[in-house]
Amino acid sequence: TITAKTAYNTPGNTNATVLLANSASSGKVFKINSIVAANVDGTAAADATVAINTAADGSGTGYPVASTIAVPADASLIVVDKSNSFYLEEDKSIVVTSGSASDIAFTVSYEEIS
Repeated sequence: TITAKTAYNTPGNTNATVLLANSASSGKVFKINSIVAANVDGTAAADATVAINTAADGSGTGYPVASTIAVPADASLIVVDKSNSFYLEEDKSIVVTSGSASDIAFTVSYEEIS
């Protein structure tokens, strides 16, 4: 079964925040088709970081997909698209960090495969 899904998060702080988690023993793999980081601040750039973490709860080791990239005011950064999609396995997560609280809205589009 393949189910199309979308998740989103605008971190209200500058801490690493789980955008998408694939729990241990879910019996599923997630095909990540796109991740977009949109700066909703109308005047200032903000940094965006996206990482794959080795634990579903956002802990473990983080492996950056995009690291501290400045997103201009009122602009978007396409971090992942169909040309560089990847799979998120069980007990893994995608973690995002915004350089300024509430300035970056992250969206992930993915397929849940079971």
